Amino acid sequence: MTFFAPDGGFDFDVVDFVTSDTHFGHARISELAGRPFDAVETMDAELVRRWNDAVAPNAVVLHLGDVALGPIEQSLELTRRLHGRRWLVPGNHDRVSSATQTKRAIERFRPIYEDAGWTVLPELLIGERHGRPLLASHYPYRGDSTETERHGRHRPVDEGLPLIHGHTHARDRGADGRQFHVGVDAFGFAPIPFSVVDAWLDSLERL
Repeated sequence: MTFFAPDGGFDFDVVDFVTSDTHFGHARISELAGRPFDAVETMDAELVRRWNDAVAPNAVVLHLGDVALGPIEQSLELTRRLHGRRWLVPGNHDRVSSATQTKRAIERFRPIYEDAGWTVLPELLIGERHGRPLLASHYPYRGDSTETERHGRHRPVDEGLPLIHGHTHARDRGADGRQFHVGVDAFGFAPIPFSVVDAWLDSLERL
């Protein structure tokens, strides 16, 4: 399956689900993001269960970054159990992010991600969904999980195009003007059908 259209843009039409910020293996994420899990093992098991309840084995899932932390080989090993064809737009915590990692580190870790079943994509996707322009990045135009907005050099430039993103760990679902947060903290700790994004894109056209 190809994920780039003949014109070089990303083909969002082939994507079935989207998500971000699972943070498999991250022992402190429940504390930092207010997740309702008393142990990282409990969180990891529940993330796998909810993912597989939502996603069919052959579905395409676009993950917008921060897949796993902790001892990365062990954390990524957990993701082998996830259903679907899994495509990763790297986030700031991913060891394959050119925004935060050295070229040497990426060369070392990329095979580990690929061996766990991840197809690593560029850090900004520019393409179309049903003929409408759409961007995807780990980073939003604005907003962060802290009071200070970080990674300014790596954020997409807001030129009025719709953007789907992760990073903020916000619990409110989705839309904030022309950006839409798809992270697990906002959507019951599971990937969301891309039809949810389609409905948002429809609403933007009515503005």
